[in-house]
Amino acid sequence: MEWLRKTALIAGVLYLITFVSSIPAVFLIAPAVNDPQYILGPGADTRVLLGCLLDLINALACIGTAVTLFPVVKRQNEAVALGFVTARVFEAAVIVIGIICLLSVVTLRQDHAADGSVDDGTLVAIGRSLVTVRDWTFTLGPSLMPGVNALLLGYLMYRSGLVPRLIPLLGLIGAPLLIGSATTTLFRGNHPVTALAAIATVPIFLWELLLGVWLVSKGFKPSPLTSRTPRTHT
Repeated sequence: MEWLRKTALIAGVLYLITFVSSIPAVFLIAPAVNDPQYILGPGADTRVLLGCLLDLINALACIGTAVTLFPVVKRQNEAVALGFVTARVFEAAVIVIGIICLLSVVTLRQDHAADGSVDDGTLVAIGRSLVTVRDWTFTLGPSLMPGVNALLLGYLMYRSGLVPRLIPLLGLIGAPLLIGSATTTLFRGNHPVTALAAIATVPIFLWELLLGVWLVSKGFKPSPLTSRTPRTHT
């Protein structure tokens, strides 16, 4: 049906937008995140602000994927589908908190460059505190929640057969690995085990990328869920 094809297309495009926006953002915001003295220097504010904008687009696209898929996947299990929407919104909210922290660093750097009203030591301490909060948002948002999302949506997609089962199977395999990696990072004071994090990220990366590509190029596979007509309200 036409509405199902449009739904799959929109959801797939939004998934691909999360990749197009989030990956460049990591490199663009690097100066503010990695340099403790950034808040005192000349600053690459335009670059960091562009990275923050891309991260905001990523957060909105995250919500969009869940909202778009909800009317379809709720037919498999409405409670799990609602949980997926909630988890996706939580992930986006945590990402936005991190964005606000970096925007605050940029503002403080510009204000300091203009009037120098705060001494350098205090300003560096404030900047490092804001970056530390942002680093924790990365752990609790993009590092942890994709695993939760993969469990919920992967289950719905696997059971419903809306896409080839190999795709959600990647998510279901990667989900416990990513959750375990993020949990390990949590108890290590936000110091990840690099090898474990890299291994855990790969299947989740492939799951979301392949899901987006499949939905854009192929749409939903025929299944009992797609044979039901949507409710209309008058």
